[in-house]
Amino acid sequence: MKTKQQQRIEHVCDYISQHLNDSLSLDTLSDVACCSKYHFHRLFAASVGVSVTKYTQLARLKRASFRLAFEHQVKVIDIALEAQFDSPEAFSRAFKRTFTQSPSEFRSKPNWPNWHSQFEFSLPDKKDCFMNVNIVDLKAQPVPLLTHQGAANTLMNTAAHFIDWRKSSGLSPVKTSNTYGIPYSDPATTEDHAFRFDFAGSITKPIPDNPQGVRNGEIPAGRCAVVRHNGSHDTISDTVYYLYREWLPQSGEEVRDFPCFFHYLNLIHEVDECDLQTDIYLPIK
Repeated sequence: MKTKQQQRIEHVCDYISQHLNDSLSLDTLSDVACCSKYHFHRLFAASVGVSVTKYTQLARLKRASFRLAFEHQVKVIDIALEAQFDSPEAFSRAFKRTFTQSPSEFRSKPNWPNWHSQFEFSLPDKKDCFMNVNIVDLKAQPVPLLTHQGAANTLMNTAAHFIDWRKSSGLSPVKTSNTYGIPYSDPATTEDHAFRFDFAGSITKPIPDNPQGVRNGEIPAGRCAVVRHNGSHDTISDTVYYLYREWLPQSGEEVRDFPCFFHYLNLIHEVDECDLQTDIYLPIK
């Protein structure tokens, strides 16, 4: 029997195929899935094997390829615009990047075996281990927040600003305060300009205005599934996807409207990378 999560993702895939001419924003598709937009992108990738953005583009390119192969009277520019591309050039680049043939080459002699292979999605490898997932009732935690907006490979620049604020203000000392990271999406499936990550720490009183742009925020109270990730932060997505792909569908739980977040139990400048420990919190209803 299919889980509720599988049924919802299948419904989204059907919706995409039936609404290729619409904008199909993340907000729209997460509403179709009856799921928080903060978790939908990971739930989709965990279930399908590609990001929802990639899946949507492939669905449009699939229709475009049928137009090219079987409707020779339709102009390439019209096919490009129907596929939601701004220009024939952008469409041609995306089409060739996907199918290794330009639209004109495909129209002339389609390489169907290669075309089919682009729609054979595979899920990430499952981890060959059992992870101990606990459910906790979290109390609301006021936090100072500094938002990083942009490429994930520049996160450390924002981290340095946050550390500078912690040192200069003394309001969230690293040694005696919790340190959190709140990713609003997966950097592996999010365009650089759309990737957001909040740095946070625990505080005992509201913080004043400051030159670093750190502001008052809160990690809300509620139930959370918690699993510990041991080792490098570079592989933390493996543990995150364990929660979404393996634990969540079997648990009967549902996510609530706040992103998963990380509690860094130690930091890279304190211990060797292999000794890092990070608790991953998945907010659930």
